[in-house]
Parts: sequence; C-alpha cells; structure tokens
Amino acid sequence: MKRATQMESCEECGGRLRTTENEVVCEDCGLVVGEDSIDRGPEWRTLENGDSRRRTGAPLERSRHDRGLSTRIGFGTGAEVTGKRQRQLVRMRRQHNRARFSSKAERNKAYGFTEIRRLVSSLSLPTPVREQSCTLFESAQHEDLLCGRSLEGFSAATVYATCRVQSIARTMDEVVTQARASKSELKAAYDALNRELGLPVGPISPIEYLPRYTSELELQADIESRAREYATWLGEHGRIGGKNPSGVAAACLYRAAYDHGVDVTQTEVAELANVSRMTIRSTATELKQYG
Repeated sequence: MKRATQMESCEECGGRLRTTENEVVCEDCGLVVGEDSIDRGPEWRTLENGDSRRRTGAPLERSRHDRGLSTRIGFGTGAEVTGKRQRQLVRMRRQHNRARFSSKAERNKAYGFTEIRRLVSSLSLPTPVREQSCTLFESAQHEDLLCGRSLEGFSAATVYATCRVQSIARTMDEVVTQARASKSELKAAYDALNRELGLPVGPISPIEYLPRYTSELELQADIESRAREYATWLGEHGRIGGKNPSGVAAACLYRAAYDHGVDVTQTEVAELANVSRMTIRSTATELKQYG
C-alpha cells in the first residue's frame, strides 16, 4: 500500500485528495487518508525583518532584570543528586548566583523587580501594572533617584504611581499594608518620582472606588448606581476638593444603601475606606441636599 502522501486518489471512492496542515482528506467522501500530528511550525512568530517563520524562545519578561534570559541552576531531588553530587550543585549554584550580577546597580534592580512582583501579586493587580512599575523603577534608577533612598520604598512607590497613572483605585495605605516600607518612605519616593519624572497623574475620582467597595460590602448594583450619581453630583458642585476620594466614595455608598433600606453602618464603610466615621457623616450630611 502506498503512503498517504504519495497517493494520487482516494482508495475508497477514487476521488481527489486535498492536503491540509496535518491531514490528507478526500474531497468527495471526506475520508482521512493520512495524518501527520507533528506541528512543524515555529514555536513563536516574529515580524522582524519580514521573517514570520523564525524559531525563537519564550517571550521576554519585562519584570526581570535580565528579561528572563539568564541560566538558573535548580534544586534537584532524588538519589542521583545526593552526597558528593549534591555538594557540587550547591557550590555551583552559589558561584553562579554571585556571577549573575555585573554591578551593584544591577543587583539593586533585581531586588526591586522582585519586590514589585511580590507587591503586585499581594494587591491582586493586573500584569500591565507590574510591567509598567518595573519600567518606572528602571527609569528612576537611570536618573539616580535611588541614591540615599529605600529600595523597598521605591518599589512600593512605583506600584502606587502606576495605579495612579492607570486610574486603578488603590490608596497609599493599602499599598503600605502589603509593602516592606513605611508610609514615609513610600511618600518620599513617590514625591521624587512625581517631581523628577513628571508623572501624568491627577486627582483620583471617588467613582473609581465604588465597584470594589460595593463588592466587598456585598451590595446590589442599583445601590452602586445610586452612589455613582451622588459622587457625580458632588464633583459637579465642587465639593470633593481637599477630601479623601476613598472616604467620599464610602460616604456615597453609605447614603445610597440608606436610601434603599439596606443596613450598612458608618463604622463598616469607614473601616473599609480607612477613614474616620466623622468623614462619612459629614459627606453623608452634604448629600441630603441632593435632588
């Protein structure tokens, strides 16, 4: 019997054969005459120099100081890596880790990127935040802004600054809770970033906090919609300036829940927004003028 790729017609009906990516199929009866399950295409496609069939490795990782290209010596298990062999691997791993960094600046960058990845994961932030935070950290290092300042503080500040730039509702207190830096270290680093790099940040709108607060309080969508109307009204009448946007959002949500007869206390929303009950009470009192 001939191989499927060498056959000229179907062995069942004599119809014409058609070759697809990995199959040889009869156009008349649909019989699969031959199959080649091996994918011979490239693992990754690139458009550089017009070459779309180039074989490359995995995509580069922006959140690693070496873009993920350096070699690592893993920790083996089993009988084959015990005794003398295990001691050799430990020695090789130690020497290899020492040779990974060509300068102290590169070592600091690796440490900062690791802290950024940990912080982004702890705050449940998306991957673009991690990538942009690492880019911002590298820009700060290039401008010599890290001199005399905490690496942990700058790592936290880049994450907070990225959230501000991308309009992601995260307060400074929330970042400090997960960071390995104090609030004063984060503020000093953030001020340096904002002053020297000219970040395109503006005031945070209370509306950005409403979806997360609504979810954490397990409230209905109509309550969130009502709170959004309250926040919009406060902004249009210039009553948000100088106030904590997180507290304003919590107060709007509290007032909306009260309008719908849902039992939400001022203490609950104040603890959620990390503000005092007086802040909630004063803003809720202003909302009595709505409508």
